Amino acid sequence: MKSVPLKAFSRTLVQRGAVKKLRAAGRVPATIYGRQTKPQNLELNSKEFADLLHHSVSENLLVDLSVESDARAKRLALVQEIQHHPLSGKVLHVDFHEVAEDEKVTVHVPLETTGEAAGVKTGGGVLEHILHKIKVRSLPKNLPEQIVVDVSSLEIGKSFHLGDIKAPEGVEILGDKHISVIAVAAPRAEEEVAATAAAPAAGDVEMTKEKKDEAAAGAAPAKGAAPAKDAKAEAKPDAKAAAKK
Repeated sequence: MKSVPLKAFSRTLVQRGAVKKLRAAGRVPATIYGRQTKPQNLELNSKEFADLLHHSVSENLLVDLSVESDARAKRLALVQEIQHHPLSGKVLHVDFHEVAEDEKVTVHVPLETTGEAAGVKTGGGVLEHILHKIKVRSLPKNLPEQIVVDVSSLEIGKSFHLGDIKAPEGVEILGDKHISVIAVAAPRAEEEVAATAAAPAAGDVEMTKEKKDEAAAGAAPAKGAAPAKDAKAEAKPDAKAAAKK
């Protein structure tokens, strides 16, 4: 991965209100971490960083960070995490991880596919992307922005495992080699889809049963309620009482 230049500035504003004003002024708060140095608060130019992301294949970026008024001219760093606004997608915060050129690092890189799977093209199967990122380890200069897998030969019921993926030169793919990462599933039969759509929900079945029970009981009184007295039975004692009088 080729490093790209990025300018940053030291940041003293850390309170929530101050950070909001910082963003309103066209700056992005950031922090750089390192094993041999203390975390340092920075700020970036929003437009400059957005342009950098726009021209990048993924958010895996290796930058030559130059911090204004810093003792070191440049600091090699990886973009470790980018926080986006959930609605607008704007960058809210950036975390950098300082690295050394001769020290291997471990990162997650996007896994992409190319070509049309044979099982999809001729058999109507469905391509399933089980893993969207995989973990790799290498020197910073060898880190790939993404790993692309050609799925053209993939038939229905078949899958590519982690061990099947060829790593770029100087890169080690980490994880269980037997884990499926991409597969082609068989298409669902029309009868199966129709049966699923026609099947009533559990709640509908319960409601239907209740209505049938009520109809069979002739709207019987609720459980625990006293039974209603017959109108004729109530009338007889009144008639006898009237006769005595």
